[in-house]
Amino acid sequence: MKTAGKRTEPTIDFHASADKLRIGALFNDETQRAAGGRITLIPKGVYHYKTQQEANDHWETYSVKEVVHRNTR
Repeated sequence: MKTAGKRTEPTIDFHASADKLRIGALFNDETQRAAGGRITLIPKGVYHYKTQQEANDHWETYSVKEVVHRNTR
């Protein structure tokens, strides 16, 4: 078996520490970023649609804008 990297499994401690909190926050940020981050370009507000097709068109428009935005960064 080949081992890549030097990271070790964190120990489970009874007392919390600021360092472990920082590591956990960084891990959370990275997992959010890996999952897409859900940076939405849909303007905030309450939307009312007359038809389901109108709602789908609105969602599709902003979904495409998100993909374009994510791929041009």
